[in-house]
Amino acid sequence: MRRRTLLKAGLVLPLLPYALAFNRSALAWSSPSQGGAIATPRAIDATWPDADHWERLRKQVGSRLIKVHSPFAPDAPAAATKEALAHLGNPFYLGDEPSLTQTSGWFGAWTSQPSVYAVAAESTADVVAAVNFARDQRLRLVVKGGGHSYQGTSNAAGSLLVWTRRLRQIQLHDAFIGQGCNGKQTPQHAVSMGAGCMWIDAYDAVTTKAGRYVQGGGCTTVGVAGLIQSGGFGSFSKAFGTAASNLLEAEVVTADGKLLIANACTNPDLFWSLKGGGGGSFGVITRVTLRTFDLPDVFGGMHGRIKAPDDASFQALIAQAMRLYADALCNPHWGEQMTLLDGNALGISMVFQGLSRDEAEATWAPFKDWLAQHPEYVIVQPISAVALPARHFWDAAFFREKAPQFIANDDRKDAPPSHMVWAGDREQAGWTIHAYQSLWLPGSLLAAGQQERLAKALFDASQHHEVGLHFNKGLFGAADDVRVRSRDTATNPQAADAFALVIIAAGGGPAFPGMPGANVDADKARREADAVERATAALRGLGTKLGSYVSESDYFLADWEHAFWGDNVGRLSSAKRRYDPMNLFNVHHGISGSRG
Repeated sequence: MRRRTLLKAGLVLPLLPYALAFNRSALAWSSPSQGGAIATPRAIDATWPDADHWERLRKQVGSRLIKVHSPFAPDAPAAATKEALAHLGNPFYLGDEPSLTQTSGWFGAWTSQPSVYAVAAESTADVVAAVNFARDQRLRLVVKGGGHSYQGTSNAAGSLLVWTRRLRQIQLHDAFIGQGCNGKQTPQHAVSMGAGCMWIDAYDAVTTKAGRYVQGGGCTTVGVAGLIQSGGFGSFSKAFGTAASNLLEAEVVTADGKLLIANACTNPDLFWSLKGGGGGSFGVITRVTLRTFDLPDVFGGMHGRIKAPDDASFQALIAQAMRLYADALCNPHWGEQMTLLDGNALGISMVFQGLSRDEAEATWAPFKDWLAQHPEYVIVQPISAVALPARHFWDAAFFREKAPQFIANDDRKDAPPSHMVWAGDREQAGWTIHAYQSLWLPGSLLAAGQQERLAKALFDASQHHEVGLHFNKGLFGAADDVRVRSRDTATNPQAADAFALVIIAAGGGPAFPGMPGANVDADKARREADAVERATAALRGLGTKLGSYVSESDYFLADWEHAFWGDNVGRLSSAKRRYDPMNLFNVHHGISGSRG
């Protein structure tokens, strides 16, 4: 099952990974307390704050303190349930509903559970009030912007939710300098955004309207702040870097209720930790500022599908594709993915920038010539390029006029006209994860003497499950400055030397607790989890302790700290001890301050 397929005006442009992961145990959504945490999941009991306490919080935040009700709760009004079922495939609706999340659960791990109360923050003061209340009352605190966390970190029963969705202000800068950085930084083009912004908000303001580029995620409904904290790979990361590496400044409410500015000159340890150190671990981001870039004239994509007649031919096809990638595609011009599909087929769904359509076609000519010399392969879909003006890449009005079939609109009354998702992305709205694993593949595997070994391992993996090679999520072959910036983030250093992130995963339909018709096929989920594990095992021998991408990884990953952050773990733990010594911000697979 593919997680996302990005379609753009007559071309099929990829969007990110696959479906997601399950493994073996039956943990609840919660994780064990770490480092003497003061806030742990709990039911409403005798220690729950009484009505007077909640009233005092209400006086601070006013009507922004809301009681959270799931539309699928037993006592939910029939009209609310009907509306939820009608809009369940609309990720904008899911994001605007504080009781729901973009993933309804992970089989054997967690299910989406609403908080008891939420502070629908409209200002930093609202966030400060919520953080102070949760700390003083020893409540489990949950932070949600976009709500796309696969690990279940943006939901928890018996909790107080800091909901940043309404923090949506956007400001463009022609000469930004971080606080405390006068004389230390060169002014640069940038954009500041509230933590509740989604990437479609960013692309609409920066690219469609202002004609510049900001590096973000492929899925348009992902939250800006959450992506930055996880690392933030996008379709063109080999050219422009990750969202984390382009962060210039953040405003953060820490566990002591203070609003801090974090940049390279002010609170630099916190700033570095926010750049890929994991969402919800160091504080509540209220505002971020990212560098922006000159916009290329053209963005484009290359799409095709080739079927091999037998196993040996498929391995040869994989080897030829890896040869092409090593020789011509492992550079800042190209991003996104190739997929090894069921039935010995190769799917091509890549994007390009800095090239014309003719130049992109010429790049693939050797591969197409090779196919022409081997008529045993079936060209299911011809390999072809399409290009469009880069300014229209996320332009909803352009797509509604030119290619409406490739997008899905926010179908609710009075929805912002800029709000669209790629049509393929709606498949994941509310989905249930069955299995999800990822590994970074070292760039050394592209050396001529290693390509056959790589092709054999990829073939072996594909015989168990579909395999996605996400080339934009490894920075080997990227521009030098991109790799330098990446190494100055908390992301596992392996990412800078990896040519791709391989993603192998599976999932099913929405299954929110109490949802009418919800059904998780447990036998199917277990079979898929087993297949994903066997496929991933075939690739683990390609390197030593291959790392994994924090936001797209296995819930049950054993050595997750080193998989996500490598040698950066100690530095992150030090920052955690400084800014959250009592572990108020406690999430599954979140960094702990307990290390020396």
